[in-house]
Amino acid sequence: MNRRTTSELIDAAMGRIPCDLVIRNAEVVDVCNKETFRADVYIYKGFIAGFDGERTAKEEYDAKGRYLLPGLIDAHCHIESSHLSPSEFSDAVVPCGTTTVIADPHEICNVTGLDGMEYMLKSSENIPLSVFLMFPSCVPATPFEHAGAILNAPEIEKFIDNPRVLGLGEMMNYPGVASCDETVMAKLKTAYCRRKNIDGHAPSITGPALDGYAAAGITTDHECETPEELHDKIRKGMYVMLREGTACRNVLQLLPGVNERNSSRLLFCTDDRQPQSIVRDGHVNYGVSLAIQNGLDPITAIAIASLNAAQCYHLDDRGMIAPGKRADFILTSSIDKGIKPEEVFILGRKAASDGKIILKAPHTEPENVSGRMDVKDFSEKKLSLRPGTDHVRVIDIIPGGVVTGKGEAWIKRDPEGEWIHEDDKDILKLAVIERHHGTGNAATALIRGYGMRHGAVAVSIAHDSHNIIVIGDNDHDMAAAVRKLISIGGGMTMFKDGKELGTHQLEIAGLMTDKRLEEVTACLDEMHDTAKKELQISSGIDPFMTLCFMALPVIPALKLTDCGLFDVESFAFTDIGIKE
Repeated sequence: MNRRTTSELIDAAMGRIPCDLVIRNAEVVDVCNKETFRADVYIYKGFIAGFDGERTAKEEYDAKGRYLLPGLIDAHCHIESSHLSPSEFSDAVVPCGTTTVIADPHEICNVTGLDGMEYMLKSSENIPLSVFLMFPSCVPATPFEHAGAILNAPEIEKFIDNPRVLGLGEMMNYPGVASCDETVMAKLKTAYCRRKNIDGHAPSITGPALDGYAAAGITTDHECETPEELHDKIRKGMYVMLREGTACRNVLQLLPGVNERNSSRLLFCTDDRQPQSIVRDGHVNYGVSLAIQNGLDPITAIAIASLNAAQCYHLDDRGMIAPGKRADFILTSSIDKGIKPEEVFILGRKAASDGKIILKAPHTEPENVSGRMDVKDFSEKKLSLRPGTDHVRVIDIIPGGVVTGKGEAWIKRDPEGEWIHEDDKDILKLAVIERHHGTGNAATALIRGYGMRHGAVAVSIAHDSHNIIVIGDNDHDMAAAVRKLISIGGGMTMFKDGKELGTHQLEIAGLMTDKRLEEVTACLDEMHDTAKKELQISSGIDPFMTLCFMALPVIPALKLTDCGLFDVESFAFTDIGIKE
């Protein structure tokens, strides 16, 4: 608010001028005192003026005794994981009660660099959903793969003073922090100097290692997996995020460690949430509801999803229902069994009702972020796999997460040493093809647990550098799938016996699309059905999301990048063949 608006709001609060709107008969959720109270809520120019009293309002709305609670805040998400543009993402999540997100555009910046940051800021500027960004701290995530850009302190300096950039995104380079790497420390300094947040990414880091990480000024962590880890990180002064994404889901794991004494240091986040999950189950409200249904006090859960996030990220104009705060709120009949938003208001205007968006976001044409496919000299020969021995290392898929096992197997090879697929073994070929700089890089490995019966699946979403990743039992279908993605600028596709089974185009950086939510979910639903029926991919395995994380060399144990098979535990490349 500017000075004039503040003066007017004071006049409205004092009853000297009429308010714009009053919400009558509301059961207000007070996240500060952790209680509810019945009141009329007065609103002026999108901000709360006060409760009850001798005031007038130009418009009245009867809440009919329903609960009025603050709009929900997603403390850490990647909009790119929804496959949607920011405007369409707004239309998707606002009906779920999410009114603010702190987004890390790590994915698009790994493909398009500063062009991606520009696009995310511009396309989310004038939409109903409040979108704040964290500048990605790890582009590339590691030096063990080729990303589309390299962003260091000089690049961060160009954006860090933007008021919608709240700090530095998840610092995945723990070794760099621990060793006081000069490049890492320069990045951290950009946030230190401005007293802005630094988000963490610290799976299984404990003891002195965690002390050093926290001493670096890192504020949050969303990679917590046990109640003990939650307590340890809170003890070290960090906020811990209760994450409920599509692949990574930690709310139920962490809930036994949550109590009234530490709840002020907790946040809710979605991290990576697919469009089908949003449509089917909701957004932040899903994680909040899950916690409530499993014993967490409803008002405590609501406070974690609103007040705590606002305080953590210094968003002083929101997070509670109080005078001077934004009139971002939800109306719902009950909070005892979860949060089902019936109506959502943003700045005092009804934005959604009964799960349908009313305030649709204006569209922004993508600029400088499409057609990012620079693949050099790709051919079927690039998919050759000659391990040099019959005893090999295998990436073992572990259903329900992104961690993989470090497996071994005995295979067959042809006279030239080429791997031969065996129908009675659930072992397939995996390949990663570099798509950013025309290096011609392509690496292959073996993977177990996907369950596919003849064919190939390829995606251009491959965390974190987002090269093309393809899985299959034969090189012909794998090559056809790769060529399809190159021709359309990225997305997801399936082939069998040389025939295209289905394709979902993601023309924005190979990660997102301008299509509507309904069109995206319909396409993905059809592709999932086809993957199960035609390719017989194992139940419990998401045919596309599983692939997206098989090139992530910061999550144990074995992963494949465009440079080769990577052992995350030893932090070094390793051979596929095992020498006796």
